[in-house]
Amino acid sequence: MRTIGLIGGMSWESSAEYYRLINQQVRARLGPLRSAQLLMMSVDFGPIEAAQHAGRWDDTALILEDAARRLQAGGADCVVLCTNTMHKLADRIAAAGGLPFLHIADPVGAAARAQGFATVGLLGTAFTMEQDFMRGRLRDAHGLQVLVPDADERAAVHRIIYDELCTGVVRDASRAVYQRVIDQLAARGAQAVILGCTEITLLIQPEHSSLPTLDTTVLHAQAAVDFALG
Repeated sequence: MRTIGLIGGMSWESSAEYYRLINQQVRARLGPLRSAQLLMMSVDFGPIEAAQHAGRWDDTALILEDAARRLQAGGADCVVLCTNTMHKLADRIAAAGGLPFLHIADPVGAAARAQGFATVGLLGTAFTMEQDFMRGRLRDAHGLQVLVPDADERAAVHRIIYDELCTGVVRDASRAVYQRVIDQLAARGAQAVILGCTEITLLIQPEHSSLPTLDTTVLHAQAAVDFALG
């Protein structure tokens, strides 16, 4: 079994989901007493969140490049960045670690195509929805048309992530907001919705959505296990 290297802490609420999902999948594949061989470098999210909203991406890159180097020094065989938003810096983090970097968009794009979806909605932080690092990779590498909510809806989705989900708060009223946003994406032609922030899985499960869901946390964790056992 290869050793999975996780960069976590953004937020630790979703990083705990990665740990749970990876170990559950290893147990399902190998037997009841089996578990994943992994390392996690969990960073302090506070300085990263402040730098994100101030546009100081170089500052966040330095933190995550250091995390990747620490995983390499610890014996990890790959790097799994447990957040969608910070994939904005994927190339820098991958180069710093010098290890295979499992990009979160790739298992999502592969799952969408395997299920026959050509047009998908994308929910996430404002950075993920409005910038091209996720949408562009899904479009260019996987041939998907990606729709995002309108400006007011994007602001609501973003606020709920940072003010609630990242702090472990899950509210029915916020789930209803996301459900309305998903319904609007469906009305515009989305065939499925990408839960493109690793915290959204805490709020939206498949039974809560009028569209099929592509959960980046679940799919990324599965890709990590595929690498470890492949």
